[in-house]
Amino acid sequence: MALPVAVIGAGPYGLSTAAHLRAHGMSTRVFGSPMVSWREHMPVGMLLKSTPVASSIDAPQPGHTLLDFCRSTGERRYESDWDAIPVDTFARYGLWFQERLVPDLEQVRVVSVDRRAQGFELKLDSGEQFAARAVVVATGLSGLATLPPELAAAVPEGPSASGPVSHSSHHRDLSRFAGKDVVVVGAGQSGLETAVLLADAGAASVRVVARRRGAVRFGAAPDGQSPRKPDTPFGRAWSLYAFSYYADGFRHLPAPTRKYLVQRVLGPLGAWWLRDRFIGRVQVSEGKRIVRARVDEGRPVLTLAGEGGLTEGELAADHVVAATGYRMDLGALDFLGHGLRTRLVAAAGGPRLGPGYRSSVPGLFFTGLPAAASYGPVMRFVCGTEYASPRLARAVGALA
Repeated sequence: MALPVAVIGAGPYGLSTAAHLRAHGMSTRVFGSPMVSWREHMPVGMLLKSTPVASSIDAPQPGHTLLDFCRSTGERRYESDWDAIPVDTFARYGLWFQERLVPDLEQVRVVSVDRRAQGFELKLDSGEQFAARAVVVATGLSGLATLPPELAAAVPEGPSASGPVSHSSHHRDLSRFAGKDVVVVGAGQSGLETAVLLADAGAASVRVVARRRGAVRFGAAPDGQSPRKPDTPFGRAWSLYAFSYYADGFRHLPAPTRKYLVQRVLGPLGAWWLRDRFIGRVQVSEGKRIVRARVDEGRPVLTLAGEGGLTEGELAADHVVAATGYRMDLGALDFLGHGLRTRLVAAAGGPRLGPGYRSSVPGLFFTGLPAAASYGPVMRFVCGTEYASPRLARAVGALA
């Protein structure tokens, strides 16, 4: 009997990959909590930045799009570029997708993966050990949250939802900040929307601190985009068209260029529908860099410097939320054995991947955020499953 393929992760990329592998007739075991980041690490009331057309998990057969889910369950239909999709709706869609296409998902944790002569050996927290012919890592954002070092130094025990400093991924319910003064560090979509949701939750004051002047920006509404440029899931632009539909070409760019583009393309920018909810309700300090941070009697205190580097005073609050994103770190994938990790070739901030999302270790594949360093910024978004999953499945099927 052929050994199975192991898929680690049950978010959009893991579920999509598993569906495609099974469509190719491959025995597949899938591990993880379904849609856990969407269900547990995003605040109630948050909306997706992506449009409905860019928010479907790719399947090898028709009938499994976001719109299909809405039709099947009687939920409100999200079809127009003017529709903003609630995170909770998207999480329910992911669970619906999983129940239909990956019903035997194993909600256990993979403790370790090690290379063996005939593939890989995996150990589960249930105590089971088994062999797999190939392994697909689709762990998404898990373990990749990052804080500026100056802010992290103030909380040596680490950020937490109940402490003075947290990461935006720590919060499901923001109502605990009612009547509190809160500072949000970061001016991307996560930071700006977290600030708005804090104001909605009754925070006494909310202030966004951003390193660059002019960092707080919002995208154009659907009717404000140029019809002369090609349409993509992210908007109309030639560069976005290339990143969306020719991601294999991204692999051939120099590593420094790829790293820069992953960080900057589709980078910090608020959604167009957030502007009216933000202006007049959230204070902004732009062009301010955190040079030191401390906790004074339970309250975080930030020392800020302007663009010239001169200290411009201190900012105290009841809590600081770092909406400072995620950074790919192979060290965070601690379930990969040390010997396996040392054999992985890294470049541009992630594993260097070849055609079909193959890593430098035969039989080990990466998809989703870990693949962005090789395949570009489309891998940070759900619509990237349409590009990645069929190609990865074909590559696994071609293994000797």
